[in-house]
Amino acid sequence: MSLESHLAELKRKHGELERELDNAKLHPSVDELDVAQLKRRKLAIKDEMEKLRAGVTRH
Repeated sequence: MSLESHLAELKRKHGELERELDNAKLHPSVDELDVAQLKRRKLAIKDEMEKLRAGVTRH
């Protein structure tokens, strides 16, 4: 998988998690632990994208 396609896939997953979080916020019955887990997953993807981009700019 090329770097560009990998970044595109991570961006897609990040967007999906953002939509899930937005949807969860609309439903007060959603468990806060589930919301926290979604936020952690979203942050991990963002961190991975930033590391990949930083690696590209360093070379």
